[in-house]
Amino acid sequence: MQLVQAARDALLKPLMTVAGIVERRNTMPILANILVQKQGNQVTFVGSDNEVQISTTSDFGVGADNESTTVAARKLLDILRALPEHGDIRLTQNAGKLTVQAGKSRFALQTMPATEFPVLAQPAVWDASFTLPQKTLKHLFNLVHFAMAQQDIRYYLNGLLLVVEPGFVRTVATDGHRLAHAGTVVEGIQARHDVIVPRKTVLEMQRLLNDTDEPVSVAIAPGQIRFHFGDVELISKLVEGKFPDFTRVIPTTYTRHVLMNRELLQGSLQRAAILTTDKLKGVRLQMADNLLKISASNAEQEEAQEELDVDYCHEPLDVGFNVSYLLDVLSNLKTENVRWSVQPDVNASVLITCPDDDQFKYVVMPMRI
Repeated sequence: MQLVQAARDALLKPLMTVAGIVERRNTMPILANILVQKQGNQVTFVGSDNEVQISTTSDFGVGADNESTTVAARKLLDILRALPEHGDIRLTQNAGKLTVQAGKSRFALQTMPATEFPVLAQPAVWDASFTLPQKTLKHLFNLVHFAMAQQDIRYYLNGLLLVVEPGFVRTVATDGHRLAHAGTVVEGIQARHDVIVPRKTVLEMQRLLNDTDEPVSVAIAPGQIRFHFGDVELISKLVEGKFPDFTRVIPTTYTRHVLMNRELLQGSLQRAAILTTDKLKGVRLQMADNLLKISASNAEQEEAQEELDVDYCHEPLDVGFNVSYLLDVLSNLKTENVRWSVQPDVNASVLITCPDDDQFKYVVMPMRI
């Protein structure tokens, strides 16, 4: 029975959308598959890893009947990518196999029953929902995602804190050594909700969201969050746990502020980082008499030194930082200048902000060099 007939690129787009979440190795073999559901001319593709589920719907189904099956995501995607761009592709289901046919090319793939695919159950009622432009949500994720922990034993750090409150939405991420905070005004929120979005979900949303004013609707329920935009729906389980109180980490009393050109500072740090090692990514920053000196050295007695003119006429400052933490934020910001707020204390953190965005705040703890 024929399920789909479409141009290669038209078929590739929804498959690439959902296949990004599919993992090659999984405890459940069916999770290496994508679910194909046809209802008349509407065809829905679903990918899942049992924690995150992505679905998208297209209108290239053939016939008025309803059919569903599952097939290996990577194999189907690799076949479609290898086929010529021109000419239609037909997907046909018969005797437990999915046949892919294009011109004189024909592939028969094993399938597994659609009834075995673990579709995430959704709540009947969502506790909170709001809408904002795709580019705004993508920007909020871009500004903080690099500060998320990776495989930290403190599992609640392996994600992003989404704070939803009347009139405002915040994103916060920390790995215990640095913290990033961003926020924007959003109307239509009735009550506060703090939820931790898993790292994988954040990275998938960054991949899927576009830099447009097209809306994305966000809905929150106990243990679950849903994003819906265009033909795409992403549902994710939430991380349980208590996220650290980010308001206690962000300094509010720093009085020494230095405005620096972002690209010049980034270039100097990138060059100094060349002589650091994977184990010790430290750079030394010294500020005095309107001059910033950046230096790095390694076990081979090699040294790097950079100097930048800055507007700093306070007490001399001599402090070390992980250069990767500084480069992460500078490479994700797009502003011309960044503002550094410091204290004359080697144990004090640095607060990095943007002159044109009073909600963005990035705090980095010092390290001993």
